[in-house]
Amino acid sequence: MAIVSDEQVVKVLRQYNPWWRNPSTIKEESKPQKRLAYYEALKMIKHKTLRRFAVLSGARRVGKTTIMYQMIDTLIDEGISPKNILYVSFDNPIVKLVNVEAVLAIYEMLYPIEGVRYIFLDEIQYTDNWELWMKVIYDSRKDIRLTATGSASPILEKGATDSGTGRWSVLKIPTMSFYEYCRLLQLEEPILPDQLRLTSLVAMSNAQLGDLMDRFVPLEGHFNRYLTIGGFPELVLSDDDVYAQRMLREDVVDKVIKRDVLTLFKIRSPLLLEKLFLYLCMNSTEIFSITTASKELENISVATIDGYIEALEMSNLIYLAKPMDVGSKGALKGKPKIFIADAAIRNAVLMIDDVLSDEKELAAMVETTVYKHIVSFYQGSTAQLGYFRKAKDNQKEVDVVIELPREKILCEVKYRNNSHIPSSDAIVELCRDEKSKVTNAFLITKQLDDFGIAKHETKVPILRIPAIAFLYLLGKAEADGQNGKM
Repeated sequence: MAIVSDEQVVKVLRQYNPWWRNPSTIKEESKPQKRLAYYEALKMIKHKTLRRFAVLSGARRVGKTTIMYQMIDTLIDEGISPKNILYVSFDNPIVKLVNVEAVLAIYEMLYPIEGVRYIFLDEIQYTDNWELWMKVIYDSRKDIRLTATGSASPILEKGATDSGTGRWSVLKIPTMSFYEYCRLLQLEEPILPDQLRLTSLVAMSNAQLGDLMDRFVPLEGHFNRYLTIGGFPELVLSDDDVYAQRMLREDVVDKVIKRDVLTLFKIRSPLLLEKLFLYLCMNSTEIFSITTASKELENISVATIDGYIEALEMSNLIYLAKPMDVGSKGALKGKPKIFIADAAIRNAVLMIDDVLSDEKELAAMVETTVYKHIVSFYQGSTAQLGYFRKAKDNQKEVDVVIELPREKILCEVKYRNNSHIPSSDAIVELCRDEKSKVTNAFLITKQLDDFGIAKHETKVPILRIPAIAFLYLLGKAEADGQNGKM
């Protein structure tokens, strides 16, 4: 006897798909501002000749479900019959007890459907053997176009490698960039030159740069809020920032750590996982020593911590930046830097009062935000991302290194009132050294009037650029389809 009856599943499907009865109901769920992944996923499932399923991967609350609703809204507007569109979340306790095949069979018994079916499966990782079912659907059902989402990206990527090669593509969705944040709030956009690239700013005069920076003045207050609230769409639209941070802590952190990670990765000690994540938040942007962490976390084994770190990375809660060589044999080896996936997550967990007035905390927030933007910008490219630190001199460090076949870009964050760096600083030494093969270098500053070429004599000029401008321009370039071309 089945645990769940067909009638129970039908009831859930009707609740999830109100457009079957009233097509206009989708307008209530669809938001006007669309992210890059929306266009990529829609193009993928509508392509006339290259049939490919789309899988959206990202942390909770980044807007994966909203993208699905926007796609459904567009399909209905374009004349697709609402009954040819199915949305279902496998996070639902009833749906969890049935598989993809059963859901499709029950759906197709409901109505006489002709033509292409558009299937949207939310949180797909919660159904057993999801990748095998998607493979079967792709191979045997040419009348189905499918979009799925999941919160544990490497699980999805492994499924894509094992069964999905040539069948579906994984689109990673980070939290919103600062540019997307401004667009979501419908703020007045700075008037900028067309197709402006960050690497082209070095050729501008001080007068041109000054004029450009003046255009970001109206966004300064919004930038400070973005650093504290982060890039979670629902929270950005909230009018209560304190409550938004509480929701972030409960919905994103608690649900992911206490439920998603435990369920998907078979974590033996939930309490240790929480302690480890708190430890990472307290030490984010710092070089991570697993042996030090082991001692400071009650002598927990290195192997256990290593497994938990992997689970947190897979759950889109942290990034690991690995050390990279930059024209030097004396670079640090083996120890990554940990970045929380969004500075707002760190703020919500640590609950630091008045974080914007604490220069050290503010610097960590901006470095976290810079790294997140760069990861998103170079997603899907051949770029290698990491950091540089000299092995014998712990003061010699560059926060972010971006390496491509023909480019090597350095980014150093100095988000403080005085951004001056000495000639002995790592970024200065590397920009003097021909062997480093650096092509561009950015010193990311705090004040909007802190811009221009650094005065140090280097073979590659170091451009001082305020964080608000750097992040906005990087996010805009990504939204304009220029990602991977800084």
